[in-house]
Amino acid sequence: MATTNVLLREDIDNLGARGEIVKVKAGYARNYLLPRKLAVEASAGNVRQIEAERAALLKKESKERATAEAQAALMKSLSLNFERKVGEHGMLYGSVTSMHVAEALKEKGYEIDRRRINLPEAIKETGDFTVAVRLHREVTIDIPVTVTGEGGAKTAGDAAAPVGEGAAESTAPGVAAAEPAPADEAATPEA
Repeated sequence: MATTNVLLREDIDNLGARGEIVKVKAGYARNYLLPRKLAVEASAGNVRQIEAERAALLKKESKERATAEAQAALMKSLSLNFERKVGEHGMLYGSVTSMHVAEALKEKGYEIDRRRINLPEAIKETGDFTVAVRLHREVTIDIPVTVTGEGGAKTAGDAAAPVGEGAAESTAPGVAAAEPAPADEAATPEA
C-alpha cells in the first residue's frame, strides 16, 4: 500500500495531535485529510512554515485548553434527567442517545457537538448513568444522567398501586376510617 507523510494542522482522534508528522495511507490523505485542510503534505517547506506557526499554535492550544477547563468547572454541578415511556422491567420504548444528551446540554446553555459525547451505546433502560463529554483533547468531564419513566420512576410493583381514581375511592372508606381514628383519639384526651 502506498503511504505518505502528512503534517497535521488539527487534532485527529486515533491519529495524532496538531503539528505532528504522521504516516498515513495515500488515499486517506488525498481524499480526506488534505481536502478538509486537516493536514498538509510534509514537505520541507511546509515543515518550516509549521515551525514558524508553532508559537501561534501553542498559544491557541493553551487558550482552547483554558476555555475547556473553565467550561468544565461550570459543568461540574450539571446533571441531566430524561423522562421516557417505559415498558416492562424498566426497558425504554426507544433509547437515549448522544444526540439527546447534546440537545439537553444545548437547552441548558452548553453548545457541545454530539461527537464529543462518549456514549458507547444508547441507554435503553431506566436508571442512573454517567456520560463522558470530551471538551478538549486533555479535558473530559463526567455528567450524571438519570433516565426515569414517564410520571417518575415506575416499576412493575409501582404501576399496580395507582390503578385509578375510582379504585382509590372504593378503598378509601377503610383507609379513611383508619386515618381519622388516631386524630379523634388525639383530640379526645385533650378535651
